Amino acid sequence: MSKANDGEGAAMTEARPGTATSGPAAVLESLPLSGWHRRLVVLVGIGSFFDLYEVFLGGVLAPILAREWALGSAGKAAVVSSGFLGMFVGAVLLSIAADRFGRRTVFLLNLLTYSLFSVAAAFSPNLETFLVLRFLAGLGLGAELVLVDTYLAEFLPRRVRGRWTAWAYTVGFLGVPVAALLGGRLVAAQSIAGVDGWRWLLVAGGLGAFFVLVLRLVLPESPRWLVAHGRREEAAAVAADVARRAGAPVEGEVSTADSGEPRAGSTVAVLRIAFSGVYRTRTVMLLIFQVLQTVAYYGFGTLAPLVLVAKGFDVTESLGYAALSFAGYPLGSLASVPLVERFERKWLIIASALAIGVLGIVFAAGVTPLVIVGSGFALTAVSNVFSNAFHIYQAEIFPTTIRSTAGGIAYSLSRATSAFLPFVAVPLLATAGPIAVFGGAAGLIVLLCLDVGLLGPRSTGLALEELG
Repeated sequence: MSKANDGEGAAMTEARPGTATSGPAAVLESLPLSGWHRRLVVLVGIGSFFDLYEVFLGGVLAPILAREWALGSAGKAAVVSSGFLGMFVGAVLLSIAADRFGRRTVFLLNLLTYSLFSVAAAFSPNLETFLVLRFLAGLGLGAELVLVDTYLAEFLPRRVRGRWTAWAYTVGFLGVPVAALLGGRLVAAQSIAGVDGWRWLLVAGGLGAFFVLVLRLVLPESPRWLVAHGRREEAAAVAADVARRAGAPVEGEVSTADSGEPRAGSTVAVLRIAFSGVYRTRTVMLLIFQVLQTVAYYGFGTLAPLVLVAKGFDVTESLGYAALSFAGYPLGSLASVPLVERFERKWLIIASALAIGVLGIVFAAGVTPLVIVGSGFALTAVSNVFSNAFHIYQAEIFPTTIRSTAGGIAYSLSRATSAFLPFVAVPLLATAGPIAVFGGAAGLIVLLCLDVGLLGPRSTGLALEELG
């Protein structure tokens, strides 16, 4: 049998949940939390800042460009969905690339792509050019959050994995209120140095992402990924270097024994693992979840400025209220830090999702600024308890060989749904009103909770190898 066939067969061998942690993975699990880990979390979290900035920028830009280019409902929906459509394609392609070519390589590629096309989109002369460039910028960011989940899961010790991944997202979610605040100020300014204010929003995202790309050059490749690709000596060297930087140098050489996890193979072989044995149920659960969570999570962030305009507030005023509501994103992420280790993550996902459904209806029914901002703030805060819990969760329930591909393909469905959602929600908002939109979302959230509750495994406090 050829080596290629050997690799294919190895890739198709199932990992069994409960496999003992050994070699480089055991070294990483044994390390004390250190300054090196904290710097890693910040570098990774800053990158997620621009993904989240971009995700919610569509909702900020839609009412601005509707006035700029005289757009109707379809045009506003296209502004919101163009970036999400690019993220859908990018989530599939770059997540597969991360399992094939390495986490570090794709971490750099995605920010470079986003940076170039975001700046280019700032100089769009018309809607058509803008939509194409927003699609290409979204392509670069499609796998960013999946890579954040995967990379941190593979480096952080299990006892702090949830808590410090939540810290990374807390850094990242600062991008959401920043997008709304910048939007409000730049719209009010009309133009700066002869350039329209909204164009500076795109330039800021692109140049900031390039700066983070340069900082990320110091990131090491994941030892767990290296082991899965048969590069055990490199994995041992990286693990030993991380241990030294963490202040707990390893005595002697790091073992390069087989970890027992499935070996890397073709994308087809990887997908066979995802749909076989214990992983079949997890994959089906995550595919259903990612479609439904889009409505629960992104629906508010992308539609809030449009809902406020529909309630009679002007564009500048609505962006100001949205910015106050969006402040709940980083604060909710911060609140999740102690919760994600204290409670089983699948139940935390369910509880926070139900709270999103209730608060969404309150926001939709609100007529005074106090009720609108208060319910919006509470909704965004609980949304990030939900978001952090599921991002940690989806990276834990698959083995290293398929972690990025399985998570990325499932997550791509959330991007595709986000691209499609505005074409349903924006016209429905105009005809049926916000209560109907958020009431329908609450019904889908109930289905999400049943999906996770019935099909999702427990994961809190377990090493990745113990989960499979």
